[in-house]
Amino acid sequence: MNPYLPVPVKVERITIENDARDLKTFDLSFSDPEARKAFTFTPGQFGFLSIMGVGEAPFGIASAPSEELVKYTVKGVGTFTTALHELEPGAVIGMRGPWGNSYPFDLMKGKDVVIVSGGFSFTTLRSSIVHLLDPARRSQFGKITVVYGARSAGELLYKDEIKAWEASPDLSLHLCVDRLAGASWPKTEGLVPNVLEQVAPSATNAVALVCGPPVMIRFTHPVLEKLGFKPDDVFLSLENRMKCGIGKCGHCNIGPKYVCKDGPVFSYADLKKLPAEY
Repeated sequence: MNPYLPVPVKVERITIENDARDLKTFDLSFSDPEARKAFTFTPGQFGFLSIMGVGEAPFGIASAPSEELVKYTVKGVGTFTTALHELEPGAVIGMRGPWGNSYPFDLMKGKDVVIVSGGFSFTTLRSSIVHLLDPARRSQFGKITVVYGARSAGELLYKDEIKAWEASPDLSLHLCVDRLAGASWPKTEGLVPNVLEQVAPSATNAVALVCGPPVMIRFTHPVLEKLGFKPDDVFLSLENRMKCGIGKCGHCNIGPKYVCKDGPVFSYADLKKLPAEY
């Protein structure tokens, strides 16, 4: 297959995720059933969405492999994403991928999993949570602890699923917002790193998955180290100007590594060996 050639996908459903209405989730189906069968991925990978005459851009896959529709959550910030936000259900766009590596689920088997995220970077971690909670594999992992935050309650993604996860005995969910501003839900006010330190998940036989804005990541590392997580047990998902998706254009390199090909998931131990360009 030509790696630059997108396959047609249909927009089945569009969900507005936040109060500002600039975050939308697109549920996509394949026009060709064989193309759907060929689209196999693991949480953490990404794909490119394209609109003819407008362009394309990469996004983390927010759906789990077990879900029939492929899900992307997109913030409207530029020319392409604005055009995407203007689409209606029934529109046909292009998609290519999946690209990159994934979270280390084989390494995570038999271990507790700590998931830390902030803002709309929660997409691939939503995929990971659904994957971990799948009854077919839930018993393969230990305790699941999730710390997820946003600037305000209205900016939290996947609100219906969050309510179900709060009531689920299969994971421990800790929501937080920078400022409550009088809201009664969620109940915790504070920044993600601070709440993570309060929750204090055990680092014994545990792996941490982290995805969020750079400032959150920068202040989360010291907390994880304080809790006892080793650099080899912490995995981060990065976004760094990805253009081609296959390590050819050189736009997303960090030292000798390419985010699109060697990542987007890196262990903290690997990142410590690279220039601080992420």
